[in-house]
Formats: sequence, structure tokens, C-alpha cells
Amino acid sequence: MQGFVHPDFADVAARFGRQIARQNVGGGSVCVYHRGECVVDVWGGDRNAAGEPWEHDTMALSWSTTKGVASTALHMLADRQMVDYEAPVCRYWPEFAQNGKGAITVREVMAHEAGLHRLAEMIDTCDDMLDWDRMTAGIEAAAPAYEPGTRSGYHALTYGNIVGEIVRRVSGKAVYEFVQVEIADPLGVDGLNLWVPPDQRHRVAQLTKMAAFLDGGRPMPAGLKRASAHLRELDAVSVPGMGSLFWSPRVFDGVVPSANGMFTARSLARMYAAIAEGGTLDGVRLLSPDTVDAMGKLQSRRVDAVVAFPMHWRMGFHLVGTPRGILPYAFGHWGYGGSGAWADPSRRLAVAMVVNRVAGTPFGDQRLAIASGAAVGAADKR
Repeated sequence: MQGFVHPDFADVAARFGRQIARQNVGGGSVCVYHRGECVVDVWGGDRNAAGEPWEHDTMALSWSTTKGVASTALHMLADRQMVDYEAPVCRYWPEFAQNGKGAITVREVMAHEAGLHRLAEMIDTCDDMLDWDRMTAGIEAAAPAYEPGTRSGYHALTYGNIVGEIVRRVSGKAVYEFVQVEIADPLGVDGLNLWVPPDQRHRVAQLTKMAAFLDGGRPMPAGLKRASAHLRELDAVSVPGMGSLFWSPRVFDGVVPSANGMFTARSLARMYAAIAEGGTLDGVRLLSPDTVDAMGKLQSRRVDAVVAFPMHWRMGFHLVGTPRGILPYAFGHWGYGGSGAWADPSRRLAVAMVVNRVAGTPFGDQRLAIASGAAVGAADKR
């Protein structure tokens, strides 16, 4: 393990080091900010099957962690009064109004209440996910699965395209360009990518021990089947071959802002640190304190129709669970395979982890939770 750790947060690095040692394959990085200061920035393990070491600038495919970054972009437009959370999406994207979607609001989309999670009804093949225009057309033609605003259903692979298209229509920039120009460049980070240029792709860690869940045609684990009372809805968010797509170099060929962000833990932690500080970090203002408050406002405690678990949705973010319990004022987004990031403005704390050893369930695993619990414990003692 390499990097830096403040003595007060030594337990975070120690727990991460034990995780890397136990797993034998793969690697990752963890970064923590507290009170605007970077207190943990460590990395270790292997970045590929050849056993090459994880480097300080290694990025990892971070799955649904990407949604939190895309959400931040849209919140920045709301902060600039260019987007109204309660306005219908069709105000910014007129074609969206087709098939009974004219009254769906930006807030309902960001709270996963739009009923537009059934990807299998919008596209034919996994490769269609890489075609922005094809995805946009599929969303425009789709009808909601339920009356918008009455239920939440995790928009696992459609959320980023809906949010991204609003960002594009309002700002004139593709969502990956907006993130680069308006978030990454001002914060001085080079590992916050919703699209990775070809000359930077050597920095992306190779996934290892990929689970079968997303590899189209293979059955879900029996335990997950038993846990979900809404198996049909969970099946509908996927298309055959999706696992193979994310396993292959083809995943670089398109922008999938629900799932194919390539990040360093350092870049994620710095973005979330700005949120934890009320929207401004080191003189760089991304958001106002009022918008940060809106981002963290609880939207629903319902059991989610897709996940079959109460996600405590905020606008674009969900609850943060740790061994110390659910943090009432924290919010963020975790991803399949173990990556994730979050902010707690009440503690002025931000935590991020990226990994390349895919494990756990489609909704994350315990590695980030354990590191998060250690970070909370350290912050509370300062």
C-alpha cells in the first residue's frame, strides 16, 4: 500500500490494507477528506492480471458510482437557475413528453420516480447503450411503468441518459464535457471521467473476478432471487450481453452516465468534499449551500420497486450505510463491484473508494462500508 494518511485516520488505511491483503487479486484506492483537508489518499494491490501495481493515477470502472457525478452536474445547473427541479422534463427536452411523460418533473427523475427503468423495453441490444441517440430515442418513446411520483423504481441504466440529456439540452455541452469543464478542471483533478480519451485508457484497471449476474443469459444468484419480490422489474433493467459489454474494451466507446464512469478515488473524494463543505472547496465554488441542502433532502422511504429495499432516495443519491448504522445526513452513490463515494455535510466528511475486483451484489458490497465506518469514527473523535 502506498500514499498518505493523517494519523487521526490511520484506521481507514489499515482496514483498506487488510482488504487488499485478503483478496489476493485486484486492487483499489481510498481517499477521504475532512473539513476540507485530504486526510487519506492510499492505493494498493494489482491493476491487471499481469500483476502490475496500482498506481497513484489508476482509474477504475465504477459502475453506478457514475450516477452521483452526473447528478452533481444537473444540480449545478439548478444552482445557476437554469433548471427547476419541479419543472417538467419536457420544458428542457420537448420530445420527452411522448407516451404520457409530459408531466414528469426533474425531481421525479432524480428520485427514481419516473417509471422509466425498463431498459429492455427501450433498446434491443447491449451495444445500443453506447449509442447516445439510440438511447435518447428509446427513452422518448417509452411509457412509464407506473404513475410517476407514486413509486420509486431504480433507473439502473436509464437514469444517466435522462439526466445527461437534460444537461446537454440546457448547457449545450454533452454531460461528459460538462463534468470535465465545470467540475474536474476547476477542482484540479484528472480522474473524473464519463468518457476516457484513447490516450488515457491505459490508466484504467482491468476488472477481475467479474460476477455472472450481469452476463446476459446467466441466472441471478438464488439468494438475490429470494430477496427480491419484484424480480420482473429487476430483470427489466438489463439486456442480454450487458456483462460482456462492460468486461470488454467496447465499454470505452460510448458514454453511459449510469454505469461506465472511470474514476480515481482521489477525484471522487474531492468532488464530494466540495459538497461536504457546502459547495465550495479551496476557493472553487460548485454549488451553493442551499443547493447542497436540496441535494440531501430525503425524497422517499418506500421500498424500491426494483431493488426491493428502501434506498432513502435523495435527488440523484441514496442512503449511506456503515457498520455504525445509516448516516442520517450523508448521501452519495455506490456502484456494482464495490466502488462508491459520499458526502456528509454535517461532519464535513467525504469518502471515496474505487476497486477492480468485482464482488458482492449489483448494489455494492461491504468494502466501502467498512472504510466508511472507520472514517466516521475518526472524524467523530477529532
